[in-house]
Amino acid sequence: MYCDSLWFGSLEMKQPLVIKVGGALLESLDAQKQLFGTIEQLVSQNVSVVLIHGGGCLVDQWITDMGMVNDKLHGLRVTPKEQIDVVAGALAGAANKKLVVCAKANKVNAVGISLCDGDLVNTTYMNPDLGQVGVCTENDSTLIDVLFANNLTPIISSIGDDGEGNLLNVNADQAAQVIAKLIKGKLILLSDVPGVLDGKKQLVDVLTSEHAKRLIADNVIAGGMLVKVETAFETARSLNDSIVIASWKQPADLLAFANGNSCGTLIKP
Repeated sequence: MYCDSLWFGSLEMKQPLVIKVGGALLESLDAQKQLFGTIEQLVSQNVSVVLIHGGGCLVDQWITDMGMVNDKLHGLRVTPKEQIDVVAGALAGAANKKLVVCAKANKVNAVGISLCDGDLVNTTYMNPDLGQVGVCTENDSTLIDVLFANNLTPIISSIGDDGEGNLLNVNADQAAQVIAKLIKGKLILLSDVPGVLDGKKQLVDVLTSEHAKRLIADNVIAGGMLVKVETAFETARSLNDSIVIASWKQPADLLAFANGNSCGTLIKP
């Protein structure tokens, strides 16, 4: 399997690890326990970890229960003004705290926050057609720095604000990209699939820009994975570093990865 020694190579590098997980993780308590067990091991080896999460499945359920309609545009959730409180309640409330209490139960001293907290990011509206959906840029790492200094693990929901009192729903992959840039951390995007799959449903170990363009043109990479891949390439170029897309169903891969081994799909800048 492919091994990129620049990723971690050795835990002595102590570079923070930013892990993004999808909302589907919330449906599996066993997977959460395994993930936090792995994070506990990383933290015990002096690797600071930030967990960024979405919660699409939970949001879908809450929106449906409220008698509203779930809608997406180009893989992004359309969030009308009348839905933003529901989305924020699901993500920054229920989803975030479910992960915090699971972390606590697995010996990870976690703090649940959102993109709104501590001036971490600046968030602006993305597209009028998407409603209360924002795109963020890095601003101030002080809050995360303080948490790291006190051996606390931030768990961040992808809810931001426009600076004028309005909540905005931010794509969690894009939020993870910005947090990785903010703290100069390594980024791994965890999904419910082992990585990027080709047209024959086989894992792509290393994905170049040209290969990605072909898979996108053939509609093999589409929907949520399209957003994930585009974010990964943008982040890889911005950080001049590789990004990994892997599965949260195999959390032990994080440890192998931290020791210089490969997992999932490596996105090269």
